[in-house]
Amino acid sequence: MELSNRRGFLRRAGGVGAGLGLFHIVPASAQGKDGRPAPSNRIVMGCIGVGGMGSGNMNGFAGQPDVQVVAVCDVDQGKATGAKQRVDQRYGNQDCKAYGDFRELLARGDLDAISLATPDHWHAIPAVWAMRAGMDVYGEKPISHCLREGRIMADAQRNYGRIWQTGSWQRSVANFRHGCELVRNGRIGKVVKVEVGLPTGRPCGPVTFAAPPPEMDYDMWCWPSPYAPYCKERTHWNWRWQLSYGGGQLMDWIGHHCDIAHWGMGWDDTGPYEVEGKGDFPTTGIWDAATTYRCTARYAGGVEYTIGNASGGLRSGTKWIGENGHWVWVNRGGQETFPKALWDERIGPEETQIYKSDNHHRNFLDCVRSRQQTITPAEAAHRSASVGHLCQIAMLLGRKIRWNPVTEEILDDASATAMLSTPMRAPWHL
Repeated sequence: MELSNRRGFLRRAGGVGAGLGLFHIVPASAQGKDGRPAPSNRIVMGCIGVGGMGSGNMNGFAGQPDVQVVAVCDVDQGKATGAKQRVDQRYGNQDCKAYGDFRELLARGDLDAISLATPDHWHAIPAVWAMRAGMDVYGEKPISHCLREGRIMADAQRNYGRIWQTGSWQRSVANFRHGCELVRNGRIGKVVKVEVGLPTGRPCGPVTFAAPPPEMDYDMWCWPSPYAPYCKERTHWNWRWQLSYGGGQLMDWIGHHCDIAHWGMGWDDTGPYEVEGKGDFPTTGIWDAATTYRCTARYAGGVEYTIGNASGGLRSGTKWIGENGHWVWVNRGGQETFPKALWDERIGPEETQIYKSDNHHRNFLDCVRSRQQTITPAEAAHRSASVGHLCQIAMLLGRKIRWNPVTEEILDDASATAMLSTPMRAPWHL
């Protein structure tokens, strides 16, 4: 079936459960011989970046009955080949195609959606190109490597009418949702302070530079950021601790606990007006992201929002504090409130009940069919990441940043404004 016609079919096939984390109901007549939906009723996906989170996302999507993963891509040939083998084993065939260049995957012409789990510096270009070509995107957090890229990505989702889900999966977990609903419904009164504790980083030890492995297109891996000599401590998981490719623990977790802080406050379309902070940046080794950090942002209404590494005194997780001293704290696998009985309060049908999803991957797929917004669309992800990008700028410059969250401009600071964008190495550009 032609790609445009196929997408039209998917939009018409959306069920009432779309966007609510429910499985799409497919008529028996549309079932294939293996009990799965017929091939014409499956969401055809490609996966770009299949190490770490990318591999987990690929497995999650391939395990959904109405998805067919047909292509995988990674600049590391070993990872791409291994991913193809796992997909083929699941489906019992040899149909999955492995690529080393995402442009070849996007040019196939038969994809409805992609899963994108590259290093941060490779988020914007494939995401925007995919949306421009008519594909929906499940993209890993943080949405962008710099603030301006995030704005371009959020605008692309809106302008091209695509579906976007960010890998901020904590929004699809019950205790985070309940904590946010307690806050949204005034159970702790007016919120005056928000505290978010994130992991602490560490410096890199001595490294040995060497020729890149023959199975890895290392120049492509570095692009569009500056080229740097290869060592095993630079790539794969460790790109996070280098500002040319990631943003340290601050940006690695900004799309989790900080995203939940925004969700609880209803800040999915806004940001702070002022940010300041201090970070300890390594002066030796190749890892240059802050190992310890603490930032304070101020939002409309005077709410003070503090983000820092947990070893610096902030409790890991997200905590909202009300003017009466009551508070709600949530973390992975745990929660606490003051007073203690507050957590057991139920949200009534007449109160604010926020978007419910119990399965992050499924929510994306249901929205691909229904064309409804996901629980974490690009605008929300961009706003959650923006405060982290601003904190990074404030820490690097060592001064307070004043920010207009409506126009998304730094006020009266040309040097800080220049840091909203990250130059791309030719020939790449957005």
